[in-house]
Amino acid sequence: MQCLLLVVLLMGPFVLAQEQTNYYLIRHAEKNRNNPENPNPHLTELGLQRAERWKEVLKHIPFDVIYSTAYHRTFETALPISKERNLPITYYDSKKLYNKDFAKANHGKTVLIVGHSNTTPQLANKILQQERYPEIPDSLNGRLYIVTIRDQKIFSQLLSIE
Repeated sequence: MQCLLLVVLLMGPFVLAQEQTNYYLIRHAEKNRNNPENPNPHLTELGLQRAERWKEVLKHIPFDVIYSTAYHRTFETALPISKERNLPITYYDSKKLYNKDFAKANHGKTVLIVGHSNTTPQLANKILQQERYPEIPDSLNGRLYIVTIRDQKIFSQLLSIE
């Protein structure tokens, strides 16, 4: 009995740690706007620099998974972090934002999600279960949404990283 109690006490912190899910949501970095007809542009040089900056800003976050939409600009924004962490980039459908399957698959994990000016705040709002964040102005590429779920309570913060 004492052995069982000791195991439960030692496992307690690990069980509690698994009850927290952390979502880090960012919009893609600056995209090439030379051809307004191109629906899938790459990042500009400034955008590539911002992607590297995201890697530095988030270097101490222990990501378990990285998600990106299937666009050059989002993939290229996630790529420096993916390479540094040796984590694959998993594509997600921005039309099928947060749902029960996505929440279950990421429960207890620390997740990076790279999206767009409309989908990033929409996803944060879906996780929060309330309309807190509006669409990101097109000129802003340095917003970081952090949404934490712990013990069935949801917390969020919005940071501006320039």
